[in-house]
Amino acid sequence: MSRDWCSQTEHGIRLAVQITPNAKRSEVVGVLDDVLKIRLQAPPIEGKANLALTRFIAATLGLPKGAVVLMHGQTNKRKLLEIHAPQLTLAALRQALLPE
Repeated sequence: MSRDWCSQTEHGIRLAVQITPNAKRSEVVGVLDDVLKIRLQAPPIEGKANLALTRFIAATLGLPKGAVVLMHGQTNKRKLLEIHAPQLTLAALRQALLPE
């Protein structure tokens, strides 16, 4: 049984992602196993990709930049984010990041 890429926590929503830096544009690719794959336009230098990731997720969800926090994976392609937005539901998050 694989873990889900997003889950509700007491502080908000936890989001597992895998990034590919240096892409032509920033975009959500889809779900692979237990992570959400995201391509980022930013290079993986001096935290630029991490900053681009949190800003991209916040903008996609219509949240302030500070609502998305990188919890784990500062130097790894796999990262764990926490989204602090009491009004955001798992269903709304899935719809915003993976529209059909």
